[in-house]
This record gives sequence, C-alpha cells and structure tokens, in this order.
Amino acid sequence: MLADIVITILLIASTFYMTIVLLRFLLQLARADFYNPISQFVVKATNPPLRPLRRIIPGLGGIDGASLVLAIIIQAITFFLILIALNGGIPAINPITLLVWAVLNVLSLIVKIYFWSVIAVVIVSWIAPQSGHPAIQLVAQITEPVMRPVRNIMPSMGGLDLSPIIVFLILNVISVVIDHMKVAAGLGSIGLGM
Repeated sequence: MLADIVITILLIASTFYMTIVLLRFLLQLARADFYNPISQFVVKATNPPLRPLRRIIPGLGGIDGASLVLAIIIQAITFFLILIALNGGIPAINPITLLVWAVLNVLSLIVKIYFWSVIAVVIVSWIAPQSGHPAIQLVAQITEPVMRPVRNIMPSMGGLDLSPIIVFLILNVISVVIDHMKVAAGLGSIGLGM
C-alpha cells in the first residue's frame, strides 16, 4: 500500500512539473507571447533547473533543447524511483531502457498537451470566440504550429474550419504509434498504465 501511495505521488508530481517544462518548450517552439502572465509563471517555474542545463545544451533555431532534455531527465528519474518503490531496492535496469521509456513518455505527454489544447481552442471558438483571456490566447498560440499546416492544405469551408478534425486524427495516430512503441519497449512490464 505504501509503495502505491509513493508511486501515485511521484506520478502526479512529475507529470505536473514535466507538463510545465514541456509547455515552456512548446511556447518557445510556437514563438508565443512571453509577456503573457501564464508564460511568465512557466518561465519562473522552470528557470532554476534550466539555467545550468542551458550552459550545456544551447537552443537551436527556436527549439529549446534544454527543456526537452530536462523533461526526459525528470521522467527517467521518476521511472527509476518507481522501480525502487516496486522492488524495495535499487533495480537492475539497463540505463538505455530507462532512457527509451522516458523519451516515449515525454513524446506521449507532448501529444496529450496538443490534443487537449486543440479541444480547448475548438470549445472556446464556439463559446467565446473574441475572448482576450491570457490562457485562451496562449493555448491558441501553442496549437498554431500544428493547425497551420493543416489549414494551408485544407482551407475553411464557408466559415467552417475543419482542420481540428484532421489534427485530432493525426494526433490519435501518433498516440497509437507511441503506445505500441511503449509496449515494445517493455514499459507495460512495470505495471503502470501510462
């Protein structure tokens, strides 16, 4: 029972912080407004661990490699701690396997962030299309890099934007591929439904 409680706390805490770190990655990828109050929170929450990492891993062409590496490190440490909790001691696990699990889980979380962001944009476009709320603006900015290519191929039809449907299909296909890769990598063998 204690191991289950520790694992639950580890999963919730690490997923919450990894989401913030990945939001920073996606905000920089989308070139979002960093004067937005939510962006400011994300920057302040992620700066302490990212400053030293940025000395080692510089950004390349708008891609914040340090944020991505930090998310992978957090996930790898979380998996290692979960394995300790499950085994009652330090597990004998290949570090490459741990790294593969972490990368797959980070990719899965990025897909989930995009998925829920697109849902939020669609719902807000129905309810409050002209809203200037900082969260709504930020979510729209995050989803723009994945929505724009689809909109360019498939323009709106009579004021109806069908691009979110195509983006949902693409994100679901990517999610299924990642889930199968997780199974192939043995991630299900530790008993976590991630």
